[in-house]
Amino acid sequence: MTFPYEAVIFDMDGTLVDSEVVWEAAEYAMFEELGVKYTDEVREQVIGLRLDAFFQRLKDIFNLTHSVQDLTDELTRRVLELLPTQTVAKPGAIEIIKYVSDLGVPYAIASSSPMAVIEAVVISQQWQDVIRHLYTANDVGQGKPAPDVYLHAAEKLGVNPVRCMAIEDSVNGAKAAVAAGMACYGVPDYHTRHDRIAAVTPLVFSSLHEVMAELQKMAVSESSRRDHF
Repeated sequence: MTFPYEAVIFDMDGTLVDSEVVWEAAEYAMFEELGVKYTDEVREQVIGLRLDAFFQRLKDIFNLTHSVQDLTDELTRRVLELLPTQTVAKPGAIEIIKYVSDLGVPYAIASSSPMAVIEAVVISQQWQDVIRHLYTANDVGQGKPAPDVYLHAAEKLGVNPVRCMAIEDSVNGAKAAVAAGMACYGVPDYHTRHDRIAAVTPLVFSSLHEVMAELQKMAVSESSRRDHF
C-alpha cells in the first residue's frame, strides 16, 4: 500500500493522549492558590504554547509577579505528579501509530511540553518501544505557533517538511504545522472550537479513527492510480 506522506509527526497532549485534563487540573489548582481567576476563555488563548510563552502571556494578563521559570517549574511538578495515574490514550491513538509503523513510515512526537513530561506520558502508556523519536519545543528557538519544533522533527527524521503530515488538536499547534509547510490534520480536543482550527487547516476530523480511515482511503486511491499508469 502506498502512503501519501513521507513522515507523520504527532502532537502529544490532547492529540495522542487525553492529558489536557491533567494540565487543566494542575493549572486551575495552581492559579487558585495564586488568587488568579483563570477561565476557559483565557486558557483557550494559551493552549499549545511552550511554557515560557504560556506564562509570559498569563503574566501580562494577570500581572503576576512570579518569574516565568518559577511558574514553569511549579506547573511541571504538578503535572508530573498527576500524569502516571490520570493519563489515558485518545481513542484511535495506538491504532494510527501502529498503522504508520507497520507501513514503515517514519514518525515522531513534536510537543510543546518539556521532555520530562513527554517521556512521562510515553512511559505511562508503555509506548517506549513504539515511539522512539521524541522532540520538545524547548530545544528550538521558538515554540508553537512558530514552526520550529515541526521543522526540527522533520530534519531529524530526514524528511522534507512539505512531504510530512502533522496531527494537532489546538489552534496554536495547527498554525505551527501549517507554517512548517506540512499537511495538518486537526482533531480538536474538547477545549478547541472546530471553527477556529478549521480557519487554520481545512483537514479537520472528529477523531483519530477518522484520520486513519482517510489515510487508508488515500493510500488505496494512490495505489490504484499508480497501478492504472
